[in-house]
Amino acid sequence: MTTKKIILDVADLKVYYATPQGDVKACDGVSFQLFEGETLGLVGESGSGKSTATSGVLRMISPPGRIAGGRVLLDGKDLLAMTEEALRRERWRSLSLIPQGAMNSLNPTMKISAQIADVIETHLGRQPKTELKARLLDLFQMVGLPARIYDMYPHELSGGMKQRVCIAMGIALNPKVIIADEATSALDVVVQRVVAQTMLKVKRALGVSMIMIGHDMGLMAQMVDRIAVMYAGKIVEIATVNQIFDAPAHPYSKILIDSVPSLTERQPLKITGGITHDPRNPPEGCIFQLRCPMAADICRRKPPPMVSPSPGQEAACHFADTKVEATRG
Repeated sequence: MTTKKIILDVADLKVYYATPQGDVKACDGVSFQLFEGETLGLVGESGSGKSTATSGVLRMISPPGRIAGGRVLLDGKDLLAMTEEALRRERWRSLSLIPQGAMNSLNPTMKISAQIADVIETHLGRQPKTELKARLLDLFQMVGLPARIYDMYPHELSGGMKQRVCIAMGIALNPKVIIADEATSALDVVVQRVVAQTMLKVKRALGVSMIMIGHDMGLMAQMVDRIAVMYAGKIVEIATVNQIFDAPAHPYSKILIDSVPSLTERQPLKITGGITHDPRNPPEGCIFQLRCPMAADICRRKPPPMVSPSPGQEAACHFADTKVEATRG
């Protein structure tokens, strides 16, 4: 039996934001592993801590936020223990980010070619102009962009083209891991599909590992190998796509699956009752208890451990072994 190589190992990562009323625990003990060549989906509603967790992995947390604990091993090297200079050398070359808002990420005063060239030359030093241009044109071709954008500015491109420019920047130095932070959420449905297909094409061509952050369970089902479900700063379930959709072990996973519109059945919109707890003061017991349709007395008294109801599937639920019936259209 072949053992998969772990390329990224995140253990007990904590990211807190200081407020006068106490720390907001935006990411509270997140642990997961990313295997070589794998695409891992990180899903959950807005405010669940998805982007905060990956910002912690990248060490891109700004005050009043801080990384309060944990370990992040990239190919055996602890990113949280590195000096700023050592970390700067790892970014783009080993670990890169495709951001959510391409327009806010690109410099409006610089041509597209100059921005990507800046990434390359910052890490590799000055490059011969002809070689650099050929390299940029190869990147454009890989992500499906026409050569004419070489001398264009960001405002001259469509939303989908700007997003593909960000993909080109993310792969410019052939990193081992790419984090795509809701890279398709600001685009219309047709362009979403084009950008998603571009990311899949790039992943297969380069053999990189990828973390995809998003809300859309339907899109995740088509794009990723495993899904990690986040709620209130914690991972509540992690499993393969088939396991999550066929037999979710956490009630919150089922709620996310039920939010995907059915193609064959007309069903009313399902709304989850209750409200999320104050992130400065999480309740005793299970963090999902205030909104969970299965909550029992033990859920209010004791935090559920991460258990494995089936091989390759883990869930933080006292009733995980009973599974949760999933509805599929």
